[in-house]
Amino acid sequence: MSVNPMAQGATPSIPDLARRLQDGARQLEAQFLGKEEIIRLLFISALAGEHLVMVGPPGTAKSAIVRAFSQVIDAQYFDYLLTRFTEPNEIFGPVDIQAFRQGTYRRRIEKMLPEAEVVFLDEIFKANSAILNSLLTLVNNRRFTHGTNTVRVPLISLFAASNEVPTDDALSAIFDRFLLRVRCDYLDSYHFRGLLQKGIQLETAQMSEQVPARKVATAAELLSVQRRFGELMRMSEDFLATFKGLVFQIRSEGIGLSDRRVVKLLKLFAASAVFDGRDAVNDADFFILRHVWNTPEQEEILQEIVGPVLDRWYESHPEHSRIGATPTSLQDLLEELRVIRETLTGSQVLSDMQLFSQLRNLGDIKAALTRMQDNPAAHRMVGEVDKLLETMFASSRFV
Repeated sequence: MSVNPMAQGATPSIPDLARRLQDGARQLEAQFLGKEEIIRLLFISALAGEHLVMVGPPGTAKSAIVRAFSQVIDAQYFDYLLTRFTEPNEIFGPVDIQAFRQGTYRRRIEKMLPEAEVVFLDEIFKANSAILNSLLTLVNNRRFTHGTNTVRVPLISLFAASNEVPTDDALSAIFDRFLLRVRCDYLDSYHFRGLLQKGIQLETAQMSEQVPARKVATAAELLSVQRRFGELMRMSEDFLATFKGLVFQIRSEGIGLSDRRVVKLLKLFAASAVFDGRDAVNDADFFILRHVWNTPEQEEILQEIVGPVLDRWYESHPEHSRIGATPTSLQDLLEELRVIRETLTGSQVLSDMQLFSQLRNLGDIKAALTRMQDNPAAHRMVGEVDKLLETMFASSRFV
């Protein structure tokens, strides 16, 4: 196990913890293609002590990616698939019969959710009201009450998954507690070959009961960082001014963002900086705002709002790689360029949003190729990207 030996309760140095967490992220990225941003958000949520829900169709690795995350963090883990028939004792522990016979009501919570540090609940919005009401108190206050007993829970983060966003008003309270909402979709065509390769590796490892993950951090270390957040939240006036502008622009588009969530977002920005080993936030951390939507349709609006801020920052800091941007493999870049070329030059009429999204992708590909300065093939591909951009800008579609 690769966790640095530390005294109980000791606080890790940020650069050392960041290095180890990034190692954990690389382990997950090696297993799951095209999930870089989701993986980063899992670590950021755990650092900030906040919660995340993934929304997407079945078979998009929602459960697998959280289970893989739990293997690189040395923490008490609990997961469960919820249905409308799930009973509270399956989640919070059975009633202590011996104590009940003596007139005391309490649950046996050993190894159940109240004792877990990292929790994953699949299909969370299918749970009944009895479970959801208990979860609300547990998530909000980090406390669990059973009978006359109230215990403080060691929960770091609750991760959840659902095939769809809840539309029932009765579920709005629990949905609101997930500060981050992440779409988890099927991979694009240029990832297909890599999907098969990684999938075979993962299936083989599971069948042979291999456990390749290396532990990179402990729950105690994450909690110790959370206790230091007051000193870690270093934000310049310029950063806060930009944040204010983004918040009011988001609200003006009809996307609800409460004051409570706005304040909590500051924790996520600071956690993003910690994950990178930085002692202060920067505008690249605003990528988090792409994941505060209330309905999937708002995701594109948020991208349009946040995208220009991120573009300006990466243009002025070309030495940094864009989070979750283009593949780093030259072969993958070539395949992605082919797909974009076919999309842009095909007979299908693209909407303005689709068109500009593809053009932004071309810009990201060019930036990735430019960083491969010593590779002649990459140099030639930059020329192809430029020609494609010139063709598109010269066409009537941009008049």
